[in-house]
Amino acid sequence: MSFSSLVLIPARMASTRLPDKPLADIAGKPMIVHVAERAAAAKLGRTVIATDHADIKAAVEAHGFEAVMTGKDHESGSDRIYEAVTRIDPDGAYEAIINVQGDLPTIAADDIAAAVQTLQQSPADITTLCAEITRKEEKTNPNVVKLVGSPIGKNRLRALYFTRATAPYGEGPLYHHIGLYAYRRAALKRFVSLPPSTLERREKLEQLRALEDGMRIDAAIIKTVPLGVDTAEDLERARILLEQEKS
Repeated sequence: MSFSSLVLIPARMASTRLPDKPLADIAGKPMIVHVAERAAAAKLGRTVIATDHADIKAAVEAHGFEAVMTGKDHESGSDRIYEAVTRIDPDGAYEAIINVQGDLPTIAADDIAAAVQTLQQSPADITTLCAEITRKEEKTNPNVVKLVGSPIGKNRLRALYFTRATAPYGEGPLYHHIGLYAYRRAALKRFVSLPPSTLERREKLEQLRALEDGMRIDAAIIKTVPLGVDTAEDLERARILLEQEKS
């Protein structure tokens, strides 16, 4: 089974912790371009940056990528990519919509592909990624979101819950959730039509809205958590990692 897939990368300029984050220079290119290159390398289909700022659009187009302008008032990346879908593909030609976060400049192309492969091979509405937590301090860090799930095959979990707490209790692995999503098109439309849910508000985790509405989320287990760039310190780490890749 194969899907016609559209890869969307939401990118907004208004980051409070790291101003102008998508355009931050890493190894001679804007960060958003690094993400686009990795998404394109996954060879899943059309790759488009969904942005609210003309400077981001100009930067990605200067590097040969496609961009679409979206509104500035979206509350989440999911809302932004849904607007982009309605603009790019009003007739519904694409069956799978992949949301790759614009602040993951070290994400591996194979890991992006793993989320789509999981969607192809399961009845899930949405698929995502996770990796086993190996650092002790991350197990209790509320900024590290944990995926609680049941094994459904080799390197696959069915997500039962997402939490900032340390869970589940007892012996066994804990999984770090990685915020990359592959949606069936109908699932994305359903998701953005829902109001924020009780547990979503409590945990401040948007994906709980889907679980509370009865949607199924499966996850591919990958080996390494990609670096998410949220602070100046993260940006310096990304610069070091990508310079090392070049050398």
